[in-house]
Amino acid sequence: MIRLSPALIVVAFMLSPLAQGASAQTAQTPAARGRAQAPATRGRAQAAAPAAAVPEVQKSPGAGPLLVIETAKGVIQIETYPADAPKTVEHVLGLAKRNFYNGQRVHRVEPGFVVQFGDPQSRDATKRDRWGTGGSGRAIGVAETKRVHKLGAVAMAHAGDPARADSQMYILLRPTAAALDGKYAVFGQVVGGMDVVQKIAVGDVIRRISVK
Repeated sequence: MIRLSPALIVVAFMLSPLAQGASAQTAQTPAARGRAQAPATRGRAQAAAPAAAVPEVQKSPGAGPLLVIETAKGVIQIETYPADAPKTVEHVLGLAKRNFYNGQRVHRVEPGFVVQFGDPQSRDATKRDRWGTGGSGRAIGVAETKRVHKLGAVAMAHAGDPARADSQMYILLRPTAAALDGKYAVFGQVVGGMDVVQKIAVGDVIRRISVK
């Protein structure tokens, strides 16, 4: 039997697959911070998890498709309003269908005000100081601000011009926000899972957003 010296044994272990295992990754207005269009994240979205059970909800008359947001804390369902914000709804639904939001993290929570997400950079924990500055790189291009804010309203964040809103959206946590009316495009309303919204924290992962 061939005997290896202690030094050769150490070298052999360091070159083995066991030793080379993957390492672990280490405001009062709902504005999108910084530039409206930021470079897309280099990382890939997390692999899709099995679809969660989605309870049935009653949509308002005339409401459009539902956005179904799956998180570790539960499912949030948002009805959309294409009659009032057609370009905004089309843009957000298109992003959802392309899995743009999957694997992103919630980057802003202001208790009693808003929960905000939609920046692809939030997939990368090493870029946390830049969360909230990114988007899809394609602004909606119109300001569809017909609807008013109420508890559970879902609207597009922007850095000053509602026509430059892109992919970031927020959910309102207070009964009304008249100061935001006419300045941000409300395109949807939470119709299921508002209790889940209330539990959301910064860093929570958006596992999947699908269209129903």
